Amino acid sequence: MRRAAVERILDAEAIGAACARWRHQGLKVVLANGVFDLLHVGHVRYLSAARELGDRLVVGINGDRSTAAHKGPGRPVVGAADRATLVAALRGVDAVVIFEEPTVDPLLEALRPDVHAKGTDYQVETVPERGTMARLGGVTAIAGDDKRHASRELVERIRRSLSGSA
Repeated sequence: MRRAAVERILDAEAIGAACARWRHQGLKVVLANGVFDLLHVGHVRYLSAARELGDRLVVGINGDRSTAAHKGPGRPVVGAADRATLVAALRGVDAVVIFEEPTVDPLLEALRPDVHAKGTDYQVETVPERGTMARLGGVTAIAGDDKRHASRELVERIRRSLSGSA
């Protein structure tokens, strides 16, 4: 039976131990990361494609402070704990961790995944953490479908609708 979503939300220490255990078992660990504020079909496709790159999928979710710094005023719309629960409930997600650092580099260092998957709004050469992955001996990969969905657009559409200017 599949564990409840909240049981798959771990702190960095517990997720590091899980990743080490999985690698020891010969399993390929993939780390995908993002904000996931207003989960949409593009996120689901990204995570599904990331899962196909390995045997275990860990998802790093930007915490509320990190999200506000990246996305600006009024974000996140959904708090980190709720975003983590939503992502953890998706098929194929084995574990979720919330991080507050400006980049995912410290999480890559702690978890040492085999693959760091980013969405199609990146190219391998534009992924900020690609140097860290190379140094760790891992691979940076692009996963998901063409970037046609954005939480930012959903938020703006909702705001326009609420203000009557839709």
